[in-house]
Amino acid sequence: MGRAALIMTDHLYYHDSFLYEFDATVVDLTAINSRPALILDRTAFYPTSGGQVFDTGNIVFGSNTLRVAEVAERDDGTILHFVEGTPDIRPGNSVHGSIDIERRRDHMQQHSGQHVLSAAFVRLFNMPTVSFHMGVDSCSIDLDTKSLTSTQVEAAESLANEVIAENRPIGIRFVTQEEAKGLGLRKMPPLERDKLRLIDIRDFDLTACGGTHVAATGQIGCILLRKTEKVRQGWRVEFVCGKRAVAMARRDYATLAESAGLCSSHIWDLPQQIRKFQDEARAFRKSNEQTLQELADLYADRMLAETKEQGGSIIVTRVLADRDLNFIKLLAQRLTRQNPNVVALLGSTSTQPALVFAQSAGQPFDMGALMKEALGRLGGRGGGSKDMAQGGPADSDKLEATLADLAARLHARNCGHTT
Repeated sequence: MGRAALIMTDHLYYHDSFLYEFDATVVDLTAINSRPALILDRTAFYPTSGGQVFDTGNIVFGSNTLRVAEVAERDDGTILHFVEGTPDIRPGNSVHGSIDIERRRDHMQQHSGQHVLSAAFVRLFNMPTVSFHMGVDSCSIDLDTKSLTSTQVEAAESLANEVIAENRPIGIRFVTQEEAKGLGLRKMPPLERDKLRLIDIRDFDLTACGGTHVAATGQIGCILLRKTEKVRQGWRVEFVCGKRAVAMARRDYATLAESAGLCSSHIWDLPQQIRKFQDEARAFRKSNEQTLQELADLYADRMLAETKEQGGSIIVTRVLADRDLNFIKLLAQRLTRQNPNVVALLGSTSTQPALVFAQSAGQPFDMGALMKEALGRLGGRGGGSKDMAQGGPADSDKLEATLADLAARLHARNCGHTT
């Protein structure tokens, strides 16, 4: 490790983002959290930095090939190449590195597209970018603004794509911190450095950046803004560029086309068709709720007619195999409201077994305590108040016997007997 500290890795990608292969010498082999990492005297592998994610690829020495799974940079500028497996390599060995070209090109398109998009928001609406994130599927920038309209989003997207169509050159230059202050950079870096690397999109944007970029805006391909959302520091804009934009648009279209086919409509008519379905669903739910209420009333009428009052209480016990928790709760409410002397001990053995205990206001029992006792026998969880309790029993086979036993005990109490 002492040798590594003496040599800061030469960042080859600073000068040529299209450098996909290089030769280097191993400076040191280390491990971070049991993960082996190579330190080279020079590298074209980009480490995670400034919102851009790392490169992957291979490092070859002799007949051996090591897969580079992650790349990171230390504060002193040393680059760590995390490799898979246990490398049989020593300081001083010569190696050949090769970058995953498709991944690097994608990152160049996304990062260069971000510069164009961020500059577009500044030029049109004076909305600076405060952060950039490059994800696996999409990228995002956070704008320092209190509001963001769809019209503004479309305008920024349009200007960004105009700049791409113009195929403006993108240059790289290095200046001192003092020189940079007079150049009108869109964003100055937060850290003081001897030299700043500037990315210059001709006559459109100039900003300090250490990332990999295309040589001209036309190589970005296109920029597609997908969605916006309010975040703590402003507004987040999600976007994709180049081949990602084409792949995302193709996936979106395929999804829309399939959805439209299911609705027997054109994709442009989907919003109207969905609104129609929502209206129909709301009407159905309302009708279904009304039907269930009427059905619960019928069940309650029949149960009350079939159950005799004893000791001042009508204790109704039922286990319904074809009704869920929502229905037996509704039924319990109907029973206890139709007669002031009702105690309802109801169960359901549908897909999700359930218990509901309820009593009319003024009845002397404690439904919460009764539920606790029932679940003590049946297992499961639940609880409630003096007049209403519910639970989910683990053992539904003993529901009927348990309810019958509890009802018998309530009858005995009402008649002055002890159990």
